[in-house]
Amino acid sequence: MPPLRIIFAGTPDFSVPCLHALRAAGQEIVAVYTQPDRPAGRGRKLSPSPVKEAALALGLPIFQPQTLRDEAAIHALQAHKADLMVVVAYGLLLPRAVLDAPRLGCVNIHASLLPRWRGAAPIQRAILAGDSETGVTIMRMEAGLDTGPLYLIRRLPLDLRETGGGLSDKLSRLGAEALVEALPGIADGSLVPSPQDDSQANYAHKLTKAEAEIDWSRPAVEIDRLIRAFDPWPVAQTRLEGVSLRLWGCEPTARAAPAASAPGQVLAAGKAGIDVATGAGVLRLTRLQPPGKKPMSAAEFLNARHLDGARFG
Repeated sequence: MPPLRIIFAGTPDFSVPCLHALRAAGQEIVAVYTQPDRPAGRGRKLSPSPVKEAALALGLPIFQPQTLRDEAAIHALQAHKADLMVVVAYGLLLPRAVLDAPRLGCVNIHASLLPRWRGAAPIQRAILAGDSETGVTIMRMEAGLDTGPLYLIRRLPLDLRETGGGLSDKLSRLGAEALVEALPGIADGSLVPSPQDDSQANYAHKLTKAEAEIDWSRPAVEIDRLIRAFDPWPVAQTRLEGVSLRLWGCEPTARAAPAASAPGQVLAAGKAGIDVATGAGVLRLTRLQPPGKKPMSAAEFLNARHLDGARFG
């Protein structure tokens, strides 16, 4: 297959393996689109996106428009005369003029088994829902939100102790492999995309910090999923004696909470962890982070405090 003229559009770490995979496969990347530099850190200094850093290292031309909806930005994109646009967690909406600009259209690498989870946070929603598998989908983009027909699906069993960050890394690599696999068929037309079954679709809402506050009246299995799904962002939180704590590690136990125990009540605390009553079952906290400090083990957390009679939430 002769090299395709490709526009790559992506922003976070998740997108970077796909950019490298295209380059390693010998494709001609004529432009890299990524979101404008954003303030970051305590000094709020403008910082480039991971994709911009990768593109700079590869010596690729970079474009960072605030929007792709104005005529100047659309004309600039059309001027690349691309065969294909590959979009991986770019973060900007593509108007019809952009979708139609490349000869072969635009394809997206979506981190779920479409149509299972459409929207902004499919990785975390799969964990929160207790899905047994997830994966990546190579999709031809259209005007709807993740509604386009599907070129290729690659499945991945979902580890019972998976975190949002760990699963993101796995799907990022899988997506890069699937993209390279699909490109020849997309280029010569032999890979015909299949329409989605809209009746099977769920919307993966964007994560919010408000969701990260633990409701101890929920079952232990659900709280466990939340703590894992929200690692590394926005990180599950709870309160103890008026102080907010971030929770990084936990494990459900086979222990049953006493009938008189209230949700959030500490039932036991030791080196192995802090056992907390929930709406159904007992959850053991193993890694916590007090304000202004780094995450620490439950044993380290207990060095400076006793939790007799304490209650989270």
